[in-house]
Amino acid sequence: MYTITLVAGARPNFMKIAPILKELKIARDNGAALSYRLVHTGQHYDKNMSQSFFEQLSIPEPNTNLGCAGGTQAEQTASIMLAFENELQKHRTDLVIVVGDVTSTMACTLVAKKYDIVVAHVEGGIRSRDLTMPEEINRIVTDSIADYFFTTSELANRNLREEGKSKDQLFLVGNTMIDTLIANQSHFFKPIVWDKLKLENNSFLVLTMHRPANVDQEQKLEAMLNEILVQSRELPIVFPAHPRTQKILSSLNIKNNRLHIVEPLSYLEFNYLVKNAKAVITDSGGITEEASIMNVPCLTLRDNTERPETITHGTNELVGTSPKDLKKYMDLLFNNQWKSGNDIPFWDGKAAKRIVDVITNKLIKN
Repeated sequence: MYTITLVAGARPNFMKIAPILKELKIARDNGAALSYRLVHTGQHYDKNMSQSFFEQLSIPEPNTNLGCAGGTQAEQTASIMLAFENELQKHRTDLVIVVGDVTSTMACTLVAKKYDIVVAHVEGGIRSRDLTMPEEINRIVTDSIADYFFTTSELANRNLREEGKSKDQLFLVGNTMIDTLIANQSHFFKPIVWDKLKLENNSFLVLTMHRPANVDQEQKLEAMLNEILVQSRELPIVFPAHPRTQKILSSLNIKNNRLHIVEPLSYLEFNYLVKNAKAVITDSGGITEEASIMNVPCLTLRDNTERPETITHGTNELVGTSPKDLKKYMDLLFNNQWKSGNDIPFWDGKAAKRIVDVITNKLIKN
């Protein structure tokens, strides 16, 4: 029996891992000699940032929750490593699957490799080339020691080849987060704020900001929010804010009846908002992917992206982090000159099946 441990830690992980679990169950039910175990590190512990995702995406209850919430990045990394080491001591496994680029991804990879366990990284090889991003450090460390890579694009494959990975370690499968999006579009539903704010299709903006470079400096955050308000043509702006971001926002003196700061939304509610918005303004990489597939204009408040296909094929544009750069993009949006998205290769809802096919046809046989 080939044993697999899948690791999920933070909100983006859940969308990426749900379709893999589904395909593993199908493979097992069809006679594949495998078993799997889901480990939730507990990195995200807010209900709307964690538990609701398990419920809405039909993810089975984790076999264990390591409970590693809170603390600095160093404290959380250490906590996850200690807890995951204990997990592997109790439940030895043949393969650890990590997804994305959060702290849990890196920490669990380090522990698994020190135990000489094979690691496969889902979404391996993406690069922003920006070492001020904790996620970029997580990606580089994870990819430097992982064994196999399930990639979202040929560019990711090229990055990994340039870093010394061999062809037989790389599998271009597509994007499992898009598998989840495609599978759940018919289930999106209106959040309470829709009726409360009297929102109408294509007549509001969705805003998300969470990166330290954008939200930790109060004056910079205030300047960006004020510029968004100036350039938004009187449209309502819905801002589902991370608890940490809400704390920072509470100290600012921004009072505008068009800016609606709300609690984090569940996956199905949030994507209902995005799908029906005039545009989304964000600093999240994952949201740029979802907006591109739903053909919703996306303005990214960053100077770089590890997902360039959302620009070359999707609806995303890099605005930058300076408020003065926002106007020209908002002018394009409101003059109806925004580009449309095109199909992104392999982002077709079948990435998880390709992953499980590789596991059953190649990895197990090795």
